[in-house]
Formats: sequence, structure tokens, C-alpha cells
Amino acid sequence: MWFKPVMFSFMLIGLVWIIVFYVSGTSLPIPQLGTLNILVGFGIMFIGFLMTTRWR
Repeated sequence: MWFKPVMFSFMLIGLVWIIVFYVSGTSLPIPQLGTLNILVGFGIMFIGFLMTTRWR
């Protein structure tokens, strides 16, 4: 019951992370990371993608 919402939440959070990074002009979400924010966003989305392999 909880698996599907968590899976889609990870995918959406990762996408929003990347969008916020680009729109803010690299000053958000974590300014100290710089362009590594893209990797963080893709990593969060990848977790959601990996969860799709367990979804039934």
C-alpha cells in the first residue's frame, strides 16, 4: 500500500530538486554542492526507478 506513493515521491522529489537547481541559478537547494546538485537529484530519481523493479 505504501510502496507506490514512496516510489513516485522519490521520482518527483528528484525532478523538483533538479528543476529548483536550474531555476534558482545554482544557488539552491544546497549552494555548497554547486553542480553536484544535479547528481543528487538524479540519485534520488534513481532510487525511485530502482523501486519500480520491486513493484507488483
